[in-house]
Amino acid sequence: MCSLLALFQRGVPLEGWTVRILLIEDDAETADYVLRGLKESGWMADHAATGQDGLMMATDADYDILIVDRMLPGLDGYKLLTMLRAGGDATPAIFLTAVSSIESRVEGLEIADDYLVKPFAFSELKARIGAVARRPAREVQETVLKVADLEMDLLKRRVKRAGAEINLQPTEFRLLEYLMRSKGQVVTRTMLLENVWDFHFDPKTNIVETHISRLRSKVDKPFKGELIQTIRGAGYMISDADAPAS
Repeated sequence: MCSLLALFQRGVPLEGWTVRILLIEDDAETADYVLRGLKESGWMADHAATGQDGLMMATDADYDILIVDRMLPGLDGYKLLTMLRAGGDATPAIFLTAVSSIESRVEGLEIADDYLVKPFAFSELKARIGAVARRPAREVQETVLKVADLEMDLLKRRVKRAGAEINLQPTEFRLLEYLMRSKGQVVTRTMLLENVWDFHFDPKTNIVETHISRLRSKVDKPFKGELIQTIRGAGYMISDADAPAS
């Protein structure tokens, strides 16, 4: 699959190459229309009519492109792609759906590579398949961050330390996420203001210090070993250096 996508990305035409596409679509008429067009284009195409079947097929075989309806019975297309991405599957995907609101498109494009609204012409779908295939491979983001015995699940929005769940406010969660993504590195007050609060100026308050203190009271004080460290004159760092050995 990787070598085939590399050819696409160098501008080699899709026609003439064995492209394997998985269509996950519950509407029989739409599925027949798309499958006919894909096969007439010389591409191999498999079909799943439910989200569960699509997930199983996508994980059991290597596909070059996924075409996914959002509104699927049982397991919807968004959850399906979320599960695949969480498992490290970066296969290019196109949402093909009647869900057309701006909010739905924005949400869909956070996890898929393109979003085509029904009704559609096959010629446009074909062009979008080509465009998606020529893009650089999607980088799969980490979904679970770990520092010593502290664990953050980004999909479930949960934080645990030593197996105990920690309840964080949204800003506390963002602050801890930024620190954990920068594990072992000093982050300055300015970096935190810009990346956690989206402040591109100094508000001249102790907002950072206050939230760091609150975070420590939840993440460090009830447990053995301090993970959040103050680097005097520089900023803050999260590290497992002072944590107990697991």
